[in-house]
Amino acid sequence: MVCAADIRYASEDAWFQVKELELGIAADVGTLQRLPLLLGSDSLARELIYTARRFDASEALACGFVSRMFKTPEETVQEAINTAIQIGNHSPIAVQTTKRSLLFSRDHGVMEGLNQLADLNQVMLQSADVIKAIQAAAKKQKAEFDEC
Repeated sequence: MVCAADIRYASEDAWFQVKELELGIAADVGTLQRLPLLLGSDSLARELIYTARRFDASEALACGFVSRMFKTPEETVQEAINTAIQIGNHSPIAVQTTKRSLLFSRDHGVMEGLNQLADLNQVMLQSADVIKAIQAAAKKQKAEFDEC
């Protein structure tokens, strides 16, 4: 399930493992599809999957599996909350559109991604969020957005 997260943080004492082979099954929640993409190394992904080897937070950070590492679990949770608040301060429509574009771009070329984003932006530009963001920027204030 960690592989399905948009953003991954870890505390220094964290470890990760693709345990399914030890249980006599193949990973079936998207790990086999996502992990090679997340690591950028098919070889490392296969090693971790085939051996069920645990890898610690330092290795996870070094190979890009997590984006940040913190001293304690409590600090990790607090930073995750802070990140969620930062994301939540943005237009929900813009965040959703950005996520859709990132997911689309994973399997498509640059031009296809740009065309898809142009289509999404045509819809997004009709939202009240754009007007709120422009007005707030003109006043050098933070925009307040409605929930979706």
